[in-house]
Amino acid sequence: MTEKKLPQEEQGQDISRRDFLGLAGAVAGAVTLASVAGVHKSQASEHAPEEGGHRWGMLIDINLCIGCKYCTYACQAVNNLDDDMIYNVVTLETTTSGDTYYLSRNCMHCEDAPCVHVCPVGATYHRPDGIVTMDYDLCIGCRYCQVACPYDARVFNWREHDGVSCRVPAFGTPEVDPRPRGVMEKCTFCQHRIDAGLERGLTPGVDLSATPACVVACPTGARVFGDLNDPESPISKSLTENEVIIRLREELGTEPKVFYVPPQNI
Repeated sequence: MTEKKLPQEEQGQDISRRDFLGLAGAVAGAVTLASVAGVHKSQASEHAPEEGGHRWGMLIDINLCIGCKYCTYACQAVNNLDDDMIYNVVTLETTTSGDTYYLSRNCMHCEDAPCVHVCPVGATYHRPDGIVTMDYDLCIGCRYCQVACPYDARVFNWREHDGVSCRVPAFGTPEVDPRPRGVMEKCTFCQHRIDAGLERGLTPGVDLSATPACVVACPTGARVFGDLNDPESPISKSLTENEVIIRLREELGTEPKVFYVPPQNI
């Protein structure tokens, strides 16, 4: 089975409290009223998922992201999305030192997800593996989840999916069923790939067909995916190798499962 080797960049630079707060201000521009809290390796272990079963997570190395938006386009193709419905947003940001960087942001698949709490019909829920997903048959389109999400990760479907995304076939082909008009939509970590891959004995984060499309499409290896409960998974190794990581709006207690390696020159 083809195995993807995702390059890693050593991160030996420590971040002072003052500099880190400056970085928080820069990242805030990408998410409405957002801020960032730092997570050292010792802190990350305190929030480790419970043992047993899978717990999927993603790490994005900001230093490796070149802003090509291949992650966005692959997501559009696989989910058959038009340009007015983007699950994965890439924005250009500036550090306090004046350097620019790209911030890629999708659903954070929070352990304590506000969208799950506010959904009045249980259409938004946690799977046993921690993925925050949707039951589109239950969704009534109230958009409470969109208001509650601190990461602006929800998009409302205003029309029937009766066409084909402009990203097809250059970045892939549709892999999931069309959603009905009038429901909220979001990134699911390509749960359909994960589930089908596990059934075939594949390893998400290693085997391409079992890995989220955005991770596979990234030409620089800026995205790493895997099982947070498996110390040998790509993401567990990356979290150990990088001296400092951050998570968006962690002070809210949402416990995001998307981590970032911050810019080196802040």
